[in-house]
Amino acid sequence: MTFLRRFAIRHCSLSRGLGALSPASLGAPGSVTLHRLGVEKLPSRGRPFTGHNDTHTSWLHTETPESVEVDLKRLDGEDTGIAEVLMCRQKAKNALGRVFVSQMRELVSSLHHDTAVRVVVFRSLVQGVFCAALLPMPTVAAVDGFALGGGLELALACDLRTAANSAQMGLIETTRGLLPGAGGSQRLPRAVGFALAKELIFTGRRVDGQRAVDMGLVNRATEQNSDGDAAYREALSLAREILPQAPIAVRMAKEAMNRGMEVDITSGMAIERMCYARVIPTRDRQEGMAAFIEKRPPRYTGE
Repeated sequence: MTFLRRFAIRHCSLSRGLGALSPASLGAPGSVTLHRLGVEKLPSRGRPFTGHNDTHTSWLHTETPESVEVDLKRLDGEDTGIAEVLMCRQKAKNALGRVFVSQMRELVSSLHHDTAVRVVVFRSLVQGVFCAALLPMPTVAAVDGFALGGGLELALACDLRTAANSAQMGLIETTRGLLPGAGGSQRLPRAVGFALAKELIFTGRRVDGQRAVDMGLVNRATEQNSDGDAAYREALSLAREILPQAPIAVRMAKEAMNRGMEVDITSGMAIERMCYARVIPTRDRQEGMAAFIEKRPPRYTGE
């Protein structure tokens, strides 16, 4: 989790989208309120949880509310398998201080081996700001407000991104005498192309959601709604499209693409064959073939 550790030194503030640089925000207090839907347990740093009813479980923290800055919400019913990482440092606008980064790293680590989770949506509960991480399952960043500097670098760490048309995104570090230092100089060129990435970083330019989708920075852009969560709703819609697919196959496809883009095409093909071989013996692969022959929807279990 080197990526997240580096943010303990470089801080950014996020707003229900992603965030601007905020050097003074290190260690500023923040809080998050979490209600987990469903009853599956996630390792919880020793904190107990209690169920209110059959479909709604609240995660109770031993820490004070002000000390909880990142937490998890599991969806249930038809959305079972989708998890939401919730960020809420109200006073510090999700600034990436040490507590925030530590809690994010711990949560991501616990999700990493959770086979019940098929898609992860990262969203902010702070009006106007966002933040994210590295996981084996698909991740979707919902940018409903500002994603500036480190905030955009965090969104770039996700596989997919949605944004409100009114959102503002940019790697603005050069306007502060810095350069992107948490992956932005490497991930942005891979997302939008080398020449355009240089232009955006050299100028520190901000772009809105519609421009971002035109250049390939985000996958989908939509008009903001009165609740200020249009990008989140679009991210959830995208997660629901991924959810029915075979989870092991989706993870292996992600691994093949992520690892393959770092090497030459011959090595990339070898990585693809390796990932393909890991899918062949799965029950999901057998179920997919059986469902095709029987002309019925597949019922994947992640086995």
